[in-house]
Amino acid sequence: MDVDRKTFLWQLPRILNAIATAHFVSFDLELSGIPGKVGRKIRRFDEINGTKQTLQERYQEAKEAAGKYQVLQIGLTCVVEDNQSGIYTVRPYNFFLNPVPEEKLDIERVFSYQSGAVEFLLAHKFRMEAPFLQGVNYLSREEEALARRIELSKRDKEDIQIRSSDVDSLEFVKRVRHEIETWKSRTTAYPDFINISSPGFELSAHTERGLNNFQKRLVHQLVRAEHPGLVTISRPGFIQITSYNKKREDAISQSKKLAFEERVVRQIGFRWIVEGMVRGDLSAIDPKTFTRDIGGDPYWIDLNVVNRRFEELKVKLADKLTVLVGHNAFMDLINFYQCFFGQLPDRVEDFQSIMHQIFPMVVDTKYLASHSSKVMNDRSGLEELSEDLAKLTEPVIAIHKETPNYTSIQPLHEAGFDSYLTAMILIRLSSKIEQAGRYVDSDDESYETPPGAHDAKLQTSAKTLATSTPMRTTSHSQSVPQQTENTTSSENAQVLNPKRRFTETPKPSSPTRLTPSAFSHPGRFDLLDSLSDEGGGEQHPSHSPSPPSGPDHVLRPAADNFLPAFKMMPQWDSDFWNVYGNKLRVNGTVEGVCDLWCREMGENGRWGEELGVKMKGEVEKKVEGGEEV
Repeated sequence: MDVDRKTFLWQLPRILNAIATAHFVSFDLELSGIPGKVGRKIRRFDEINGTKQTLQERYQEAKEAAGKYQVLQIGLTCVVEDNQSGIYTVRPYNFFLNPVPEEKLDIERVFSYQSGAVEFLLAHKFRMEAPFLQGVNYLSREEEALARRIELSKRDKEDIQIRSSDVDSLEFVKRVRHEIETWKSRTTAYPDFINISSPGFELSAHTERGLNNFQKRLVHQLVRAEHPGLVTISRPGFIQITSYNKKREDAISQSKKLAFEERVVRQIGFRWIVEGMVRGDLSAIDPKTFTRDIGGDPYWIDLNVVNRRFEELKVKLADKLTVLVGHNAFMDLINFYQCFFGQLPDRVEDFQSIMHQIFPMVVDTKYLASHSSKVMNDRSGLEELSEDLAKLTEPVIAIHKETPNYTSIQPLHEAGFDSYLTAMILIRLSSKIEQAGRYVDSDDESYETPPGAHDAKLQTSAKTLATSTPMRTTSHSQSVPQQTENTTSSENAQVLNPKRRFTETPKPSSPTRLTPSAFSHPGRFDLLDSLSDEGGGEQHPSHSPSPPSGPDHVLRPAADNFLPAFKMMPQWDSDFWNVYGNKLRVNGTVEGVCDLWCREMGENGRWGEELGVKMKGEVEKKVEGGEEV
């Protein structure tokens, strides 16, 4: 679904709810530039001659590019796992981002376009004007803190020191001082104000030029210093001076603060979605914002209901650990942080630690696909992987009816579509690898883990995620669950691959071992497809009816003795993710991998309760304090 500036606020609560109920969220970015072509050529030459960049050198290169180029488009896909039907329902969203902040916030952004990136985007029919005309606003945490400091500084301006050689300014101050003294010495109560303007301004019906900003500051400064019982009010072309009234001044001050807060909330824009993903503070959002239709017109609704539902949504998001998924995610995560949080740290180790605090679990499908490959880039590109995995029928993936864009079109290199492909790759590839029953750790030591067998220690350590993310259970219910507002019904989704298998008696899965060459040599990715779709011998052809297909067909668990035997992703508390999670593929570097596991995580780098780090902690405090994180 395309979400633009006009429809964003209307869609915001729906998107936040999709995040709150998601099994994981995949993302993709389109940028105005990437690290330069010259640098890439030098890297290739160095690799040919046996030298590679270190991870720190690659990170520094990407950091400099992130500070120079702009995120033009972002795609998010929220995925719900339905254990009862065996369907993964996806909601892809596509957003242009407006790089131009509201002028009154006094935030300046300087960014560049790279010719090669522009050529690439245009070749894929990217509308270069769309970010400016339709893009959703955004404001990073660091930019918000800066805007607040600027607003405070406006209330405490330094006095202008007029040079003795500036005769015109000295004459202007002299004239203003005389006009104020003359008005104060009047013998009547009226007029109870005086307007200070340039000579002839009022008589000319404002056709003459009024006061410029410098002259206005001089008037404000003069009254503040010499007439504490008076106040100045800035008007177009002139300054109005009147007596101080506390009630009126308090109302004006409150109105200015409110107007500023409304501008900030409006400009934060897309970052509200990011805050929802990282358990950030959503308290500044006024629920009344959601009482407008998709065209922006207000409609009648019970505000008590709106407030209650939004409070419930905030509670769900506060308890949620969002699993973030990207493809070749190292560069995108760097740009994601720069765009929505602020200045990147200098050391890659600090970046790893901060990202792990923000997102305790990140999955890079590039790493998942190339993990055991001795030759990097062996059909591990996004398009290549999606083509290979599209041939599979399970796990079943359906697009929700509210976000139907990609049921009939496939706009490659549109961020929303690429995030959808990333989600599909994670679901099917992780399922296939787990069905093979063989995991390969980072030093190519192989070991088997029967599906569903997890050590007790790991299950205990993953308690937080287990309570915040829906889990796949090993038992299957024959009853159809009642749908709630937090449950994605298959009735609301178009099933892309409606094939199903059923069995009378579920049998325990037994691991299937891959030979070492099955997933680690060029051109062998298809061997993974040749594995039995049923794995563990659960398929009984005699009990495999072909269900009717079609976008409106709804699959139900078989009655009586028939229980579903669905292929699903590995559970998040599975040992699988200690091998494939929180590792980003960084080709062409000495390390080859950026490991996001925290150093202090303890034995085996496993993740658990201590990873529930809320983003109102030290990271945010440092950003708001204007320090580099």
